[in-house]
Amino acid sequence: MVRPAIQVLHIGSAARDIASGDRRGWRLGGGVTYAALTTARLGLRTAALVGVDAEAASARELDLLSDAGVDLRLAELPESPVFHNLETSAGRVQTVVRTGVPLEPVALPASWTDAPGWSLAPVAGEIADDWLASIPGTAIVAVGWQGLLRRLVAGERVERTPPTELGLLRRADLVGVSHHDVDATTQLSELARFLHSGARLLVTQGDRGGLLVTTGPLAADDVLRYLPTRTDGEVDPTGAGDTFLAALLAASIEPDLVASGDPGEYPGGGLGDSRSDRLAAELRFAAAAGSLAVEGVGLAGVPSHEAVVARAARESVQRAVLPSLAVLVGSTDRDDGTRRG
Repeated sequence: MVRPAIQVLHIGSAARDIASGDRRGWRLGGGVTYAALTTARLGLRTAALVGVDAEAASARELDLLSDAGVDLRLAELPESPVFHNLETSAGRVQTVVRTGVPLEPVALPASWTDAPGWSLAPVAGEIADDWLASIPGTAIVAVGWQGLLRRLVAGERVERTPPTELGLLRRADLVGVSHHDVDATTQLSELARFLHSGARLLVTQGDRGGLLVTTGPLAADDVLRYLPTRTDGEVDPTGAGDTFLAALLAASIEPDLVASGDPGEYPGGGLGDSRSDRLAAELRFAAAAGSLAVEGVGLAGVPSHEAVVARAARESVQRAVLPSLAVLVGSTDRDDGTRRG
């Protein structure tokens, strides 16, 4: 069998974050940069279509992607998203400097369309349903939901918007969202209804861990809670969720990334069937990647495969994954894994 030239393709616009400590006055980010660097450093053959404005096109951060082996194609845009971030005791306050413009499918190289893994990482709603026609029916598709849950007006604070029906979400096999992106009282079933049956929804909850929901025919069918993976000191939380989601996608595309082992060797394994045990192993792997990402500044924190495996092994002494009865996005349940009703 001929292996595909590209295993995973990432699409999205890079964002520039105003940063007084950088001599340029800004720092490059955006979910697509973290996701692409993650899968490349995990060893997958990675390509990325990144929307950039004129200033971002020569950003040194893009060299990190190229140096890691990412096949990088820049789509030059008249305007890409620019944000000003203010960290407060109540959390980050983000103000829109520029909203950016749509990233059009015409920018995608035709030779990339047969990639078995697709990662759509919008930062400012720049990826629309017109991308659906480019995605092969057999591809595993991941979507970062955050960039589709924002109201962006230049000069104003970023505001949350409620989830809406989108073809991209309905097509996605894996969707990631932070508890910051939706109201904490939102029911998991309310989010699950936007996804197809059998899709997985990752809800990250920062230092509280998070939830992995497998959707059923009508709503959230099965829920696993993962407990937080310890870090060796948080430096910068930016991009941790993007790294987590990309690592989870990578584990789906390339199962050998995650040591299967005997579920009995890993507390939190042995959840009752091989599929659940596999999901638990993938969650531990992805959570380890996310925990390492916060230990460096910006993209510098994105870890190698060796570092992720070592962190996952270190944390396997904890009961890291267990069934959950959670029904709300903000749930912090630590139940004993006995699923009822």
